[in-house]
Amino acid sequence: MLQHFDERNRDIQVFIKDSLHHRDQAKVSVFDSSVQGGDAVWEGLRVYPEGIVCLDKHLTRLQESAKTLAFVDIPSKAEIKKAIKKTLDANGMNDDVHIRLTLTRGEKITSGMDPRLNQNGSCLIVLAEWKPLVYDNSSGIKVLSSSQRRNAPQFLDSKIHHNNLLNNIIAKIQANVAGKDAGLMLDERGFVAELNGSNLFMVKNGIVYTPFAHACLPGITRNTVIELCTNNNITLQEADLTLSQFMNADGVFATGTMGELTPVVEIDGRSISKENKAMNQVLELFKNSIREYCEPL
Repeated sequence: MLQHFDERNRDIQVFIKDSLHHRDQAKVSVFDSSVQGGDAVWEGLRVYPEGIVCLDKHLTRLQESAKTLAFVDIPSKAEIKKAIKKTLDANGMNDDVHIRLTLTRGEKITSGMDPRLNQNGSCLIVLAEWKPLVYDNSSGIKVLSSSQRRNAPQFLDSKIHHNNLLNNIIAKIQANVAGKDAGLMLDERGFVAELNGSNLFMVKNGIVYTPFAHACLPGITRNTVIELCTNNNITLQEADLTLSQFMNADGVFATGTMGELTPVVEIDGRSISKENKAMNQVLELFKNSIREYCEPL
């Protein structure tokens, strides 16, 4: 599903480094590490009138990813929150908004791979747009299993929320060519990992399952679903799960900040019901409680 341009975003202000810029002038240098090698970390944030969902967890992941990549100038949570508030206030935004929060290693003194060339400090980017959920959660999505495997830790640790997304983009390209909404990615052993942009859950005989977070990102929305199941006496198990198990599940759904919870109604041409009682119980729990996870700035 391709989102269309929202006219309200035509004159948005974008925060870069330490100031706001009209979207037409919002630029980073050709020497920035994000341009040179995808050398940056990012978070997707969802804004409601009550605040930003799981904000502290997102900022923790951003900082931990930057630490793993040996960034030397990581802004504090207070500094990041100040930049987010400044951006939202400048754009008059408080609902139905998605924020792409990016921290690059910064500008290099000359092109090259060596992080020692980054001598100008990190660069924080706050890009806030009016944007609906990425999927139509009432109708669900159709997915295609991809030949592109999800990275395992021995190749590139998925726990680092980095900007080098070619692994996932290739899977998305394959889904696009096939006319599907997303690519379903397996790990290097052949077990289901996640979709190209969201985590996966399945329901079988009243039990909720989700893949171990070996190759997938242990998403924040994923963790929220696990927490909701635990708190509401819904049996949930993490497991190594095959494509066949997902195809024959009683229900399948994807989770992510950009889409919240979305039923998966087809995998490789095999139909999956979106009317499963246990699955819809989880979807309803999430819908009724998500704003309780909002944190004001």
